[in-house]
Amino acid sequence: MAVINVSRELLAARAAYILRGDDLGELTTAAPQLYPHLWSWDAAFVSIGLATVSVPRAIAELRTLLRAQWRNGMLPHIVFGPDVDYFPGPDVWDSACAAAAPRDVRTSGICQPPVHAIAVRHVLAAGRRNGGADRELAERFAEGTFDRWLAWHRWLAEARDPSRRGLLEIYHSWESGMDNSPRWDSTYANVAPKVDLEVRSRRDLQHVADASQRPTDAEYRRYLWLVHQMREARYDDDAVRETVDFRITDVFMSAILALAADELAEVGDEFGRTDEAAELRTLAARFRAGVLSTVSDETGLARDEDIRADTWVETETIAGFAPLLCGADPSVVRRQAALLSGPQWCDHPALRYAVPPSTSPTSPAFRPRTYWRGPQWPVMNWLFCWALERQGVAPALAARIREDSLRQLADLEFGEYYEPLTGEALGSAHQSWTAAVALDWTLGPAA
Repeated sequence: MAVINVSRELLAARAAYILRGDDLGELTTAAPQLYPHLWSWDAAFVSIGLATVSVPRAIAELRTLLRAQWRNGMLPHIVFGPDVDYFPGPDVWDSACAAAAPRDVRTSGICQPPVHAIAVRHVLAAGRRNGGADRELAERFAEGTFDRWLAWHRWLAEARDPSRRGLLEIYHSWESGMDNSPRWDSTYANVAPKVDLEVRSRRDLQHVADASQRPTDAEYRRYLWLVHQMREARYDDDAVRETVDFRITDVFMSAILALAADELAEVGDEFGRTDEAAELRTLAARFRAGVLSTVSDETGLARDEDIRADTWVETETIAGFAPLLCGADPSVVRRQAALLSGPQWCDHPALRYAVPPSTSPTSPAFRPRTYWRGPQWPVMNWLFCWALERQGVAPALAARIREDSLRQLADLEFGEYYEPLTGEALGSAHQSWTAAVALDWTLGPAA
């Protein structure tokens, strides 16, 4: 494959065009054909990109998500838009059966990683850079919605860390955002649906040339079984925890909560919410310590824990670098930075671009064309690059990820994910969060 060179101006212009095309007004679809609704963590990344070109539109995106917030504080992983043909849609979730669910918005019944405070701070910073009406709007938004984001963090800390280990529990792999990662293989091997659940027309299979890029129908039946179990429990936190077949601590999501809590604490300090800011920093410290407690002395990677099976998950995936995201013991961070930049990961000789694959190319679980089992995800590249820059560690690694990510995106496909050996864009094209991170890299403050 020939090297493609495009100017950053062209990359930014094309990214802005993609976001405009995916925009339904107050909701940006994750991708126009494949993902026609709003996904929770997608919306956060999308708002980061939107803030570089329109602070009001970025705020509108986050407000749309907040309108779907459950009364217990949870932010649902899908807010359904007008498209009625998507499967699994609101009829499958039936979230209205939950006492805490909103009555005027159709949502799913689970959550996704809490990256939203990162987005709030980016929007606030963009408004202040612009000044004038943008500054006033961004500050009013950050101050006025602070309690909503705080409620979201409190719900996670209470409902999803019942033992106060500093590790969030998830009850469906969709909550992790890494749906079919090999992280979950051993857990799903013990999930046996007890009712016949129909896998209806899957839109994802209509948008890929090779079905092996996506989860199988057998995997989908397990996914739907977990939804069925949670729906039977009416999405009650305590009941779901005791009955669902999938119960695992997610070290990556825990690291994001630690990171996001620190970001939200900064917002709290700025607007005189010092007690709440202190609470958030205590929460961040708890989850940072929890993440650190999972690190394997042998591999240097952080691990999930299958609570039902009482076993560690040792698969070498990008989630193992959770301490590198949230910061931890300096020796652990140094070891992880060296590992990520080394031959098992970004410097593997077969990779076209030196950015993190979702599974190590040296792992037996590596499948370079299959969703979260090997491909590289631009949004993950952005997250690691930003976290490294935020902490001021491994500057050479952060710079390399940024530069190679921009080279990868020069095909202007804005793919959902990329084949790590060939550089081919896979999944859906014109993915909103891919365009969003391209905008931040090209138009943001560090561009």
